[in-house]
Amino acid sequence: MYNREGSFVKRESYAPVKVGDIVEVKIEAVGEKGDGIAKIKGFVLFIPNAKKDETLKVKVTRVLRRVGFAEIVGPATGEVRENNEDVSEDSEESEEPSYKEDAYEEQAEDSEEF
Repeated sequence: MYNREGSFVKRESYAPVKVGDIVEVKIEAVGEKGDGIAKIKGFVLFIPNAKKDETLKVKVTRVLRRVGFAEIVGPATGEVRENNEDVSEDSEESEEPSYKEDAYEEQAEDSEEF
């Protein structure tokens, strides 16, 4: 937001994934609107048309500060560890945090706008 001097300050995004990453996740729950909910290192991903307890390979389509959205690519090929700590080989881990301008962020709830 803005600091004490009135200057715009960028907030860090601690998302463990980026748009375009392909990751394997286990659907832990289903949201009110029917989207599957998975977590990667505590970061919540909403996946439309996913059912509870499915293990899937998904492609990240949108990343907000606290949640992300993904689409199903296919069934998972490997075993997913607890808390989904493994990030696929398509994701490059970076030492630098990614930044996003903190414009009006959409409300973090599952969406059917895909």
